[in-house]
Amino acid sequence: MALSGMRGLSVFISDVRNCPNKEQERLRVDKELGNIRTRFKNEKGLTPYEKKKYVWKMLYIYMLGYDVDFGHMEAVSLISAPKYPEKQVGYIVTSCLLNENHDFLRLAINTVRNDIIGRNETFQCLALTMVGNIGGREYAESLAADVQKLLISSSCRPLVRKKAALCLLRLYRKNPDVVNVDGWADRMAQLLDERDLGVLTSSMSLLVALVSNHHDAYWSCLPKCVKILERLARNQDIPQEYTYYGIPTPWLQVKTMRTLQYFPTIEDPNTRRSLFEVLQRILMGTDVVKNVNKNNAAHAVLFEALALVMHLDAEKEMMSQCVALLGKFIAVREPNIRYLGLENMTRMLMVTDVQDIIKRHQAQIITSLKDPDISIRRRALDLLYGMCDVSNAKDIVEELLQYLSTADFAMREELSLKAAILAEKFAPDLSWYVDVILQLIDKAGDFVSDDIWFRVVQFVTNNEDLQPYAAAKAKEYLDKPAIHETMVKVSAHLLGEFSHLLSRRPGCSPKEIFSIIHEKLPTVSTSTIPILLSTYAKILMHTQPPDPELQNQIWAIFNKYESCIDAEIQQRAVEYIALSRRGAALIDILAEMPKFPERQSALIRKAEDIEVDTAEQSAIKLRAQQQMSNALVVTDQRPGNEPPPAIGPLSLVKVPSMSSNEEHASADQGVTQDNGISNKADLQAPSADLLGDLLGPLPIEGSPAAVSQFDQNPVSRTEDIPSAADAAAIVPVGEQANSVEPVGNINERFLSLCLKDSGVLYEDPYIQIGIKAEWRAQHGRLVLFLGNKNTNPLVSVQAVILPPAHLKIELSLVPETIPPRAQVQCPLEISNLRPSRDVAVLDFSYKFGTNMMF
Repeated sequence: MALSGMRGLSVFISDVRNCPNKEQERLRVDKELGNIRTRFKNEKGLTPYEKKKYVWKMLYIYMLGYDVDFGHMEAVSLISAPKYPEKQVGYIVTSCLLNENHDFLRLAINTVRNDIIGRNETFQCLALTMVGNIGGREYAESLAADVQKLLISSSCRPLVRKKAALCLLRLYRKNPDVVNVDGWADRMAQLLDERDLGVLTSSMSLLVALVSNHHDAYWSCLPKCVKILERLARNQDIPQEYTYYGIPTPWLQVKTMRTLQYFPTIEDPNTRRSLFEVLQRILMGTDVVKNVNKNNAAHAVLFEALALVMHLDAEKEMMSQCVALLGKFIAVREPNIRYLGLENMTRMLMVTDVQDIIKRHQAQIITSLKDPDISIRRRALDLLYGMCDVSNAKDIVEELLQYLSTADFAMREELSLKAAILAEKFAPDLSWYVDVILQLIDKAGDFVSDDIWFRVVQFVTNNEDLQPYAAAKAKEYLDKPAIHETMVKVSAHLLGEFSHLLSRRPGCSPKEIFSIIHEKLPTVSTSTIPILLSTYAKILMHTQPPDPELQNQIWAIFNKYESCIDAEIQQRAVEYIALSRRGAALIDILAEMPKFPERQSALIRKAEDIEVDTAEQSAIKLRAQQQMSNALVVTDQRPGNEPPPAIGPLSLVKVPSMSSNEEHASADQGVTQDNGISNKADLQAPSADLLGDLLGPLPIEGSPAAVSQFDQNPVSRTEDIPSAADAAAIVPVGEQANSVEPVGNINERFLSLCLKDSGVLYEDPYIQIGIKAEWRAQHGRLVLFLGNKNTNPLVSVQAVILPPAHLKIELSLVPETIPPRAQVQCPLEISNLRPSRDVAVLDFSYKFGTNMMF
């Protein structure tokens, strides 16, 4: 009978595979489904073997993409079968067909528990495997205690304990409360003494999850992790089946080193010395070989060791050895190895005192910038951008400009932005900066954002010595027969403001300047015409004594656009012609622009907002600190045709009203504003979000930058608003701030969370509050992720939920202190009693430094 049943299953599979088209397949499957339904309805005449056979068929049909909901109950019922063949099918098919929220799984909880606590090891393994694959919160609450007993039991075979560790890991991820931190730490340390490498590997996976949330409770595990690494590095007592291409259990080595990265430091000198000896052995023993599989395993161990070396702030000698090893990797032919070398060398930039060592490989990195693989080119660009400083900025920027002409379109925008930022941050002189930006616009006009030419205009406006040079360079580009529209914009603006400084040079009379600019008018779009009209008006204002011929030419253009359908062009034409006929009014209104006040660079802020770290997030980032350049504050009071103020390094901006001593004082202590408000140097502005968890319960987003109207329309008028970082860092003298300006639009964040289950609810310069929700009917479970974005702790943290009448909310205890660069989780249970549009309010406060924020 068994042979007959198996033959029937094989015949069905063969029939389906041999169907000539999809329609024939559907007819054959429908016929078999009808037969299965009929046999299930007549369950009394169905033997266990036949039931198992039909459930197998049902699984195959499900894998083909057909609906088999009618048979879910039959698959679950096989779990309670007394014999192994039927029970095995029940567990396997249930794991494939059902998810953790399926109602039928609740029916099997008792049967699964009986198998776990029973004495049949085979049944225990089947039950643990299913729970480890699909176990949800209900399974976690019901079975976690029994699984823990199996894991620590000395009478169970290693196979069962290994599966118990992985099963407990699944349950812990679904409900962290099932593992008592205080009571489990000692047991976890005992598990690390296990000699069986299978149990040890599974236990280490569990430890990674535990330590990522509560490293303080597991300090006793740290020295034992180091001993495990010593044992593996020396290949002591490692069975052959756990050796992969001569490397003892590379997966266990990786997990152990990742666990160590969650501990902030290692105080014990003996333990630290032993660990560095192991790391040294790994660094010395890793090289590139021809065998791809061995390379994969060896490099997995090596790169985790590099991350641990960075995390522990190793001596400079070891750091140099790490960089030298990565230098070999970026020079090999294998693209995957080159990619990994560039990626990890970029991570090394976060470590102090290694940038000079990385510069030795600059030529090879520039070569990688021209690699056929675009992913390698992107990593090389990131590395060049990160390693650039005053000493090598000129060479790197020139290489980027040279590469820009042949770069892929997919990279040109990022390439242009980074080249502009490097030129601004490390320019040896401002004339070189102007040359770089104009070359950038000339070579990649379509990929150069308005922020870049806005920024060069600000530099020229703020530096009188630079104005004649910039105007002359703008004229040179306008003399070219074909230039990009962005070049027309910046050149027209510069010549409108400063062409009178060139009036004594040959070919630079007002009439000639007007003629050069006006030649470009037919080639530009309607967004550029308002800038050209403003330029004509300024040329007319600067022409003293007035030139009647030039005046009539410009008036004719204004008259032409007085009836333009575009409201902006029409308004400018009407106003300029009216003002120009009043002489003195035109001179007063179109007088030379005042200097831009100082503020942090919008280009740098934009780069931080769009930067995506493609490398795997590691614990080293929890301790990384980004240096913040001196921020400058701007209030825009300029006519509508002027580009907006952006932000930039103080070293590039000459402020005539400051003496050199005052400039240094401003750079060191913050720029004092006219209203007596000063930037507090002791309040460090936060860097980009670095709070990603390795196991990633909720990826918190980076903070979006506020975009002014000028960022979208260079001819609109608006008042520039200080950024959230500036607002938070400015404290009135003699007072303490009691509020902080949020980053981004709170209403938009809230509306977004109404449509999805996870995201960022609130963010300011000091904290980020994320939410992850899980709903079952009217009952919900939310988790608040409170992330400290600073290198100082947030204290006196308080959170109160003010619910409306229709909501029942229970918030767990909120910790009073959030450590630096850390993220804490606060579970929240919600019951919705009736429909309503009212929403709950989160009243949140914390203390940063001496200031209480609400």
